[in-house]
Amino acid sequence: MKKWIFAFIIFGFISSACNQKQEIKKIQFQGEAQGTYYIVTYYDQQERNLQAKVDSILKDFDLSLSLWVPNSTLSRINRNEATFLDSYFIDNFNLSQKIAKETNGALDCTLGPLIEAWGFGFKQKIKLTQQKVDSLKNIIGLDKVKIKNNKLVKTDERIQLNFNAIAQGYSVDLVGKLLRSYGIENFIIDIGGEILANGIKPDKQNWIVGIQKPTETSDGAIEAQERIPLNNKAFVTSGSYRKYYEENGKRYSHMIDPVTGYPVTHSLLSVSVLANTCAEADGYSTAFMIMGLEKAKEFLKNRNDLEAYFIFADETGKLKTYSTEGINKLLLDH
Repeated sequence: MKKWIFAFIIFGFISSACNQKQEIKKIQFQGEAQGTYYIVTYYDQQERNLQAKVDSILKDFDLSLSLWVPNSTLSRINRNEATFLDSYFIDNFNLSQKIAKETNGALDCTLGPLIEAWGFGFKQKIKLTQQKVDSLKNIIGLDKVKIKNNKLVKTDERIQLNFNAIAQGYSVDLVGKLLRSYGIENFIIDIGGEILANGIKPDKQNWIVGIQKPTETSDGAIEAQERIPLNNKAFVTSGSYRKYYEENGKRYSHMIDPVTGYPVTHSLLSVSVLANTCAEADGYSTAFMIMGLEKAKEFLKNRNDLEAYFIFADETGKLKTYSTEGINKLLLDH
């Protein structure tokens, strides 16, 4: 399952330095990765273009965690081939375990068989009965996998892992780590709408990102509902209104609840999460979409490291929003 993260609108990449001799060079390049786009923008006095380095690290990432690369570590694990785990795989597995425990299993990287069965993976959707769903749920659960001696141990060979709920965010963090290793501290990275911003622009202004307004259809025009400044933070939106299918007049979201085995049916349309790392923002935004608004709100009461912005439909279908105090203070259009 390719988890769609909705594109943000990024504003203000132009430096307003007054002294041409002291101007810090803006470097910006874009490319393709993980079936989507990436845009990297940073300011560097040495005017270094690091696109080749970025492409290299994203390729290494795909060789570890991509389900689309047949010989990736993840693909080999899912085929039950004897495979030593690399650091990318271990990091994503451990973070998945952490978020799963904190959210009572809302995020689950063993959800692969259900993702495929509902038609959001590589295979065509199958006809699902309650009995079939229950059967698949028997091979779902992070208690059924563990790392031992640098290898993944499964309780059942049918278990399939899928890190799409956090992996793309993790790749953004990798690019940020690369830029910092070159002493570059003022940058913004966008991979498929998952964003990490660090530092500020030469004119002392923060990076500004937009929160997308939900569309009625999967190909609806993108429009920013709100704007917030981003400084030394990651920002990711997960939603249910871009990737879905309709059958017999009913809409099925790609957000599948590991507890029920079915796509979520609540009125929450999207969640945008502000966090210290993009992998965390990615993972928690997915977990909140599974949990629903009320459970997510309760969870956030005890988390000073996370902020969130929710868009949901009320009983009449009208769009409503809820945001944590930290997000409220950042909104620019109020």
